[in-house]
Amino acid sequence: MINHTKNTIVRDLSWLAFNARVLQEAGDTSNHIHDRLRFLGIFSNNLDEFFRVRVAALSRMVLLGKEAKMHLEANPDKILKKIQQTVISQQEEFDRIFSDIIKELSRKGVELKNEKQLSRKQKEFVKNYFEQKVRTQVIPLMIETIPHTPLLRDKSIYLACVLGNTKSSMQQRYALIEIPTKVLPRFVIMPTEDDSTDIILMEDIIRYNLPALFAPFGFDRFMGYIIKVTRDAELDIDNDVSTNLITELEKGLKNRKKGRATRFVYDRMIDSTLLSYLTRRLGLLKKDNMIPGGRIHNFKDFIDFPSTVFDDIAPRQQPFVHPLLRQPKRILEVLEKTDVMLHFPYHSFDSIIDLIREAAIDPNVQTVKITCYRLAKNSKIVNALINAVRNGKEVTVVLELRARFDEEANIRWKAQLEEEGVKVVLGKHDMKVHAKICVIKKKEFNKIKQYAFVSTGNLNENTAAYYGDHCLLTTNKNIITDINRVFDHLEGVVKRGNALSLCKTLPVSPLTMRSAFMALIDNEIKQNKKSKKGKITIKLNSLVDKVMIEKLYSAAKAGVDINLVIRGICCVYPEQKIFKNHMKAISIIDDYLEHARVFIFDNGGKPQVFISSADWMVRNLDHRIEVACPIYNPDIQQELIDIMNIQLAENVKGRKLDNEQSNEYVERGAKDPVVRSQVAIYKYLRNKKYID
Repeated sequence: MINHTKNTIVRDLSWLAFNARVLQEAGDTSNHIHDRLRFLGIFSNNLDEFFRVRVAALSRMVLLGKEAKMHLEANPDKILKKIQQTVISQQEEFDRIFSDIIKELSRKGVELKNEKQLSRKQKEFVKNYFEQKVRTQVIPLMIETIPHTPLLRDKSIYLACVLGNTKSSMQQRYALIEIPTKVLPRFVIMPTEDDSTDIILMEDIIRYNLPALFAPFGFDRFMGYIIKVTRDAELDIDNDVSTNLITELEKGLKNRKKGRATRFVYDRMIDSTLLSYLTRRLGLLKKDNMIPGGRIHNFKDFIDFPSTVFDDIAPRQQPFVHPLLRQPKRILEVLEKTDVMLHFPYHSFDSIIDLIREAAIDPNVQTVKITCYRLAKNSKIVNALINAVRNGKEVTVVLELRARFDEEANIRWKAQLEEEGVKVVLGKHDMKVHAKICVIKKKEFNKIKQYAFVSTGNLNENTAAYYGDHCLLTTNKNIITDINRVFDHLEGVVKRGNALSLCKTLPVSPLTMRSAFMALIDNEIKQNKKSKKGKITIKLNSLVDKVMIEKLYSAAKAGVDINLVIRGICCVYPEQKIFKNHMKAISIIDDYLEHARVFIFDNGGKPQVFISSADWMVRNLDHRIEVACPIYNPDIQQELIDIMNIQLAENVKGRKLDNEQSNEYVERGAKDPVVRSQVAIYKYLRNKKYID
């Protein structure tokens, strides 16, 4: 049973229920085996981040108690114990699923071979591969002779070795080898005698070649076990306005690498004396979340399991260019006639790149302002912005250096952008800038024209290929006026009052978004009293904020029809006797990551529709710069309503978020049509007709 407080489910336990839904996809035999491996990798990667951030925060709460300068959960120690129990249970299910997948791979002629299962030809291959590519990348640490405990790096796996001599029981030593997966592939395809495919993991290549490393030192007995440490990833950043943020970030990033261990995962077959030695040297205790596992760890690498070994992978739905923006076409001219809504990953992200590229080339464009949170490794967005500067445009980039796990990349982007002449603004010292906005200013025939977009997702062409997001391209003057006010605030432009407080159209965090949405819910309660037809549809990544949840409860008590599509954490208790109507709450886990935030309020048959960058969490509503945007174009309004109705009809990949968050699949009646929403939305958008 999910533990819950008086009114809400504990967020961390709800998160574990979300990750269990990811694990369900790995266990779903209707998915292609390559996708099942990918979901195992996603599950593992999610869990790593959970331990780096949330378990680390809860551990700090336990250590600091009332002195903690953070939002305190009730009974963090109790939550940690429940997390430990749940994670161990999920690990057992993970191991069962992986065992089934291994058997299925074998039936398909694909074998994962370890160092003891090699043919003579493969032994020779593995020996040569090690000598040619691996040996120079590994440096064994003889940990008993090192005075200080070696720092085991987060996100890395290590081969913990027991070295012995059959002639001398006293001559036993321990060594650690970091597996060099940052520079070499984790999966290596070996030669076979037939049409089958044999794959060996990098750690097993090293295991096979332990004699080559250690025999010269008198050892003839070798055992190796994979271990992994997950560390506290929170950065302690001094928010004093006089602090050099770059210096503090760099200091914090170094400290992150030395962060307190929040989880120690090990092969459950590990030599007991080695395990005791490691836990003693690393200062680990049972309460530090020691998790016994199988032979393989860092399953996140399975996200990139080689697809070339399969010949039956169905082609993915390919993104297509929005019909109104097909090239060659002047996007700015299109926007002067109509707003356009892009839906990723169904629509191609190229249109955003084309828009900024066009702004860079257009001789009449004067300025481009944009916020950036997470960028692609080789960002085409950055390239287009740099080209705009080279073409004489004034370009301002508000860059959020504190985007978790992207801090180092964003520090590098700052240096590159500034070197090219871009004005880089680091946002506000006391809160992250999470809004996704852009405004382009153009002067033509002495007349100023402005174009803008507001997005629910990052300006990252890589993640846009599998993150579900919405992006409104518009010339609406009221929206653009407020976007400019947000940029004024971020750039520190001094005007009468707080620039954010002047926003009249866009609900913005941390000032007006919470109150705006509460007022919209109150309006539905009022509408319901009039007509009994109050209706709210909300789509979020996470629904955690207790004030907003209580407001939804008030609406449910009043009889308002509430539909929730929540991908991740959902702290709502949707079925209560005091509700006139139970809330319908579902989660969709499928090929694409459902990342968009959408809000639809029926308003007595005159819908009010919004998109936003913000989830309903305390941090988004009170401690970040966020933007929600109303959708005024009736065609786009209907488009979003249709898309949400498709998702609410999901009965293939949808799970009910009930009081216990038991993750039961949405039931499909005998006469109900099959609705896999991500497929249905693609078809809906593909077939949609537009008047050019």
